[in-house]
Order: sequence, then C-alpha cells, then structure tokens
Amino acid sequence: MSKRTKRENDRVAKADADQRPKLKRKEFEKHLEKLEVELVKLQYWVKHKGLKVVVIFEGRDSAGKGGAIKRVTQRLNPRVVRAVALPAPTERERSQWYFQRYVPHLPAGGEIVLFDRSWYNRAGVERVMGFCTDEQYEDFFQSVPDFERLLVRSGIVLVKYWFSITDDEQHMRFLMRINDPLKQWKLSPMDLESRSRWEAYTQAKEIMLQRSHIPEAPWWVIEAVDKKRARLNCIAHLLTRVPYQEVPHQKPILPARVHNPDYHRHPVPHEMYVPDHYANLAAEHAEHMEAQGGETKASART
Repeated sequence: MSKRTKRENDRVAKADADQRPKLKRKEFEKHLEKLEVELVKLQYWVKHKGLKVVVIFEGRDSAGKGGAIKRVTQRLNPRVVRAVALPAPTERERSQWYFQRYVPHLPAGGEIVLFDRSWYNRAGVERVMGFCTDEQYEDFFQSVPDFERLLVRSGIVLVKYWFSITDDEQHMRFLMRINDPLKQWKLSPMDLESRSRWEAYTQAKEIMLQRSHIPEAPWWVIEAVDKKRARLNCIAHLLTRVPYQEVPHQKPILPARVHNPDYHRHPVPHEMYVPDHYANLAAEHAEHMEAQGGETKASART
C-alpha cells in the first residue's frame, strides 16, 4: 500500500469516526462515574508509592483540553492532583533557558501534574505566530527529546495527549463561544487568529508529532469531535499508563461529639449574615408547578 493511499484511508476512517452519533449525557455520566472511582484508586496508589506523574494536554484552541482536565480532577484531591496553565512568558522568562519556567511545576513524589498546554507551545503557537526564531524552533526539537528522557530517567511518568478536532468543529465551537456570554472569556485574540491559520497549525502539529514522538514519551492522539467520548477515552487510557492497585485502607470512624457544659455559644450579629435572596425560591417553584398543573387539567377537560 502506497503512502498516499494509506493517508487517504486514514482520512476516510477519521471522517467515519466523526460521523458517529455523539454520546448522550446520561450515558456519559454513567461511564464517567465508573472511571472516577478508578481515578481515586490511582490517586491513592500514586500517593502510596510516591510516584511522579506528568500529563500533557495539547491541541488546537477549543479542542476540549480544559474540559478533559476538569473531568480528571473534579473528584480528586487538589493536594495530590493539580492542573498547570501558564500565562504568556514574562520578559525575564523569555531570557531564560526555554524549559526553565516549566521545571518548578513538575511533581514531587506522590503528585500528578496536568499541563494545560506545555513546553510544546514553542512547536505550535510560537512557531505559527512568529514568537520564536527559526534557530529557537530548531533548538527546541534538538532539546525536547533529551529533556523528556531526563524526566523519565528521574522517575517521572510522562504521558502526552493531542486532542484532534476538525476544521468544521472548531468553527462551530468558536461561534458558540462568541454567542454565549458565559463562554466569551475563553476567546482570546490569539484564538481568533488561529482560525485564519488553520493549515499553518496543521503543518506545525504534524512536524511536532513526528519529531517529538519518542519511545520514552510517545504521543497519543484523541479524536475529540465528540467531547464526551473524548473525555472518557482520555481517562480510560490514562488509567492504563500508570499500573496501579487498590490501596487497602480502613474506613474512617467518626468520633462522638464532645459537649462542654461550660461553653455557651454567642449569637452572630444579624448584619453579618449574607442576605437570603433565594429564601422563597422553593415556595415560588411549587406555586408555579401547581399553576401549570391546573392549566394542564383545564386544557384536558376542554
């Protein structure tokens, strides 16, 4: 099979995957709950064994990296599992060794760190937007395999994910953000600029995956057009990258409340309380539902 034919077949297979019906929320939540139980077990194991885990989330703007990270962390202890999303480098940081600003965020024993974008900014946005020179770009690819091998040799488990979406899907998600006041903050000028540079980002991604896919730290691509399925696939795969066992521990016993007869509780001044704006919400809802029920019965009689 020629290289061109294989690429065409891969494109057809990806298109077929994108056409699959999207996962319903009820099904998603059912499977997510099972995976969350396993994530808690993984968390205990990492803490128990003093493991160090780094997970990198990369992908185009709006590919779903943040949502996946949120689903990984929402049931876990933030003292054990934390997300890192660094802002643009300062003038001082730009004068440092490129990887230096990321090193302080690496995990100690018993910790998991999730990078929402990482040192691969240089291979993506910095390259496409012209924020680095050709020499800096080439030096990055000369350095990153050795840097990641050093991390792995130091005992860090390094997992790298690329969230893949289509041109049409990104276009739709950007429009949703533009039209939703609760999501407009997610759109930066850089995000908008990325739409006109789709092909440049595609080329940068292909080079990145090719030049930094090493046996010690391979790339894993997640089809992310269906956000829910992508999140489940990501968590299920992550659980396979760190072999873990359930750590035996006793169920906590709640101690009895101690009452001190000499202690008298002092009243809190009324002006210190936050106003209860929703005091009548339940009653208003009940009245609304009762009124709706009466209208339904009247309509049925007519």
